[in-house]
Amino acid sequence: MSSNPSHDQTFALTTPLYYVNALPHIGSAYTTVAADVLARFYRLLGYSVSLVTGTDEHGQKIQRTAQEKQRDPQAYCDEVVACFEDLWQKLNIQYDSFSRTTAPRHEAIVREFFQRVWDNGDIYLGQQKGWYCVACEEFKDEGELLEDHYCPLHPNRQVEWRDEENYFFRLSKYQQPLEDLYEKQPDFIQPPMRRNEVLSFVQGGLQDFSISRVNMDWGFPVPENPDHTLYVWFDALLGYLTGLLKPEDEPTLEQVLARSYPFQLHLIGKDILRFHAVYWPAMLLSAGMPLPGRVFGHGFLTKDGHKISKTLGNTVDPVDLVERFGSDAFRYYFMKEIEFGRDGDYNETRFINTINADLANDLGNLLNRTLGMARKYCGGSVPHLDIASISGENPLKALGETLTPRVRSAYEGLAFHEACVASLSLVRAGNKYIDDRAPWSLYKQGEQAAVEEVLYSVLESVRLVAYLLSPVVPHLSTAIYGQLGYGTDFDQHQSVRETAGFEHHGAWGVLPPGQSLNKPEPVFRRIEVLSE
Repeated sequence: MSSNPSHDQTFALTTPLYYVNALPHIGSAYTTVAADVLARFYRLLGYSVSLVTGTDEHGQKIQRTAQEKQRDPQAYCDEVVACFEDLWQKLNIQYDSFSRTTAPRHEAIVREFFQRVWDNGDIYLGQQKGWYCVACEEFKDEGELLEDHYCPLHPNRQVEWRDEENYFFRLSKYQQPLEDLYEKQPDFIQPPMRRNEVLSFVQGGLQDFSISRVNMDWGFPVPENPDHTLYVWFDALLGYLTGLLKPEDEPTLEQVLARSYPFQLHLIGKDILRFHAVYWPAMLLSAGMPLPGRVFGHGFLTKDGHKISKTLGNTVDPVDLVERFGSDAFRYYFMKEIEFGRDGDYNETRFINTINADLANDLGNLLNRTLGMARKYCGGSVPHLDIASISGENPLKALGETLTPRVRSAYEGLAFHEACVASLSLVRAGNKYIDDRAPWSLYKQGEQAAVEEVLYSVLESVRLVAYLLSPVVPHLSTAIYGQLGYGTDFDQHQSVRETAGFEHHGAWGVLPPGQSLNKPEPVFRRIEVLSE
């Protein structure tokens, strides 16, 4: 990867297209925040980024849910989609495209893709017998089921027996090509534990899978036989392709290829790994389309150590969380406290303690008191000094100069928690440094040069941390940059591009001596817990 990307370099990534059978939940918010953090990081690097998110709106589950609510399926989908869009706005998600599988242009992509796969001889008519979970939109093996034919993923729902004519995709034909793919590109499936799960599944022998349903009209008809409706997964996965199109584009696969395709990354939850790491690449191979760079399946969230479920009554409402604590707090907790890829836990006490300790106390207070001293001892400006004269033994300079490569590597590896922890190490070093050096004492002793080096080193370290954490906490980073005399807004793509680039602002020692500082005000307020 180039260390200094040009603007024509692209990075395209997706979240899942979320099923609109229910309102957005904490898991979908978690995935989408992670995708947004990564998109923002690559924008810092100078890439042209395409972040595709959206909704999967067809299938029997949607049709039944709409009927239960006595709603038209499209009107029901529109209502739920508005809730997703509203939450993404609250969480400060900057997607480039919101792909809806009910969009007319999506049908054009599905029909063209289907035709390619059909012409390749990979679709045939057969008989599907088996236990079907409507909630999963998937047939289940007998051995997967719980007692009395309940679904393991939806233990309060029994599966249904189906014996019907379906169209099938020849997945078995792609057994060897997929095994070759996994061998040649060991990073195609991440993290390694997810890769091992897929390898085990594929090596067990691939079975052709059904791509159509009968007696269901909420979806696109099969082009060759309108009595059949395309199965949700065949339709939904293609929503990624549609999502790359611009409003003015003709909806064709050729136009998709002219955009940012193929995707560098699909970010998903581990429960839909098989569809993205097995079915999807096989479908793309059949249609003669390039494959994505990697599929990353992250873990599940728990609450207070327990599985989150409506049955247990311990759901976590992301709308409530962000309205009470703000988007930066939400984003920071889930990126810093959970190792991305593994299961992670939400605990409100730990949430509040983490946010107060890291953002309000360590980072916010360090900036506030240092700015106060700069006003008192340096006339409210960045100290006038020769940056090159700061010794390499200065602990903040030494740490700052090694920090950016570590943080960059963490972001690129989707180790968001490492990026946060490494950045906070410089903040904590700054607090220790200012206490050890006691610039207030140095000032009384008339050692102005020493005072200026201490204050510059701390202010510059806070600036660097704000820059490196801006993908995670863009509002806070913008506030910090504003206090330091910059006009950068990390929510504006143009403003980010104009901030001299990653190679400059990602280095330690770029805060201009003499730059006017703004009046110190708290950049992040503590979360106060009201006692009952």
